[in-house]
Amino acid sequence: MVEFKAVINDVKTGKSYQVPVAGHHANSLIGKKIGDVVDGIFVSLPGYKLTIAGGSDKDGVPMRADLPGVRRKNILLSDGIGFAAPSDGMRRRKLVRGNTISPETTQINMTISAAGSKSVEELLPKKEEKK
Repeated sequence: MVEFKAVINDVKTGKSYQVPVAGHHANSLIGKKIGDVVDGIFVSLPGYKLTIAGGSDKDGVPMRADLPGVRRKNILLSDGIGFAAPSDGMRRRKLVRGNTISPETTQINMTISAAGSKSVEELLPKKEEKK
């Protein structure tokens, strides 16, 4: 059974929310790509539209929008997702994952592109803090 952690960013308030996604909702996200707009019903936000911004797999390897498919590949990077160059002109070969969501993906990053009628705080339950 496929299970994801969806990290939803509300750009208006600057807050992020982590929502577990499992079952048929998680299966319907497989095959979507970075930049696709999905319905918020998959992550318990009915009426919302969410844009897939990225993600990572079980080993923490980040997804890149410019690498097609679901495979992992060592590519030469100078800057951007997966590598922060410590000096100008430095390049390094790094392992990154393609732009398509697969069963190996564990975290999906999303941003809210169209808000629904209710606020996010009302729809997502707040976690209790341990004392």
